[in-house]
Amino acid sequence: MEDGSGFQFVTAAYLIRINNQKATTLNELCVGMDHANDASIFYHTFQSLGRHHFLTEGFSNDFAEWALNGLNRPVLAERLGGLDVRDYLSIAELRGDLARIVREHCDEYPREADVSAFEPFYFSESAEITVPLGKPVDTMEEFRRGLEGLSHASLQYHFLVSRLRLQLKTNDFSYWLEMHLKRPDLGRRIERIDIYTNTLDSARDAMVKILDREGKA
Repeated sequence: MEDGSGFQFVTAAYLIRINNQKATTLNELCVGMDHANDASIFYHTFQSLGRHHFLTEGFSNDFAEWALNGLNRPVLAERLGGLDVRDYLSIAELRGDLARIVREHCDEYPREADVSAFEPFYFSESAEITVPLGKPVDTMEEFRRGLEGLSHASLQYHFLVSRLRLQLKTNDFSYWLEMHLKRPDLGRRIERIDIYTNTLDSARDAMVKILDREGKA
């Protein structure tokens, strides 16, 4: 999204495929993390957060969920679930931290490394398909109207996954407000909305309120 351009709202759909790779122990999970493609790591972290958007408690990535429900390892689950995907600009960096946490747990609790889970972890992946929604918008009012009715898929695409695309620790909305409308203050306020303590609906409502307050100021 270049400086001087309108904001193009986009919706995204994901085609899900279960791979032939699975893990039944923590050691196998480490191997799987090392060999899984980027699309799989993305699916089990960034995409998982979108699937669990309505949960403001519990774990939002699939690895943490499996550590708890498949292996009954709450300490490991807490550590895996404590990673904030908003801190990452590349899948490789996120993959490295996930694998490191599992390896450290296996080193600390070696007897748990080869204990079979109640159910296997199946590595899956997603292919992204994007479609523009109407024409680009140029004003804050047009942007606010577009944001108000935005779907969950579009919110996830612009507010969360955008970090990987922009290679910046920000989102499409904040970036456009700063670069196009020259309002970094609004961008920072939107960026501070916590996707882990909000649902996608409440995050969208918070964004709209920020813009509404600006219109009344």
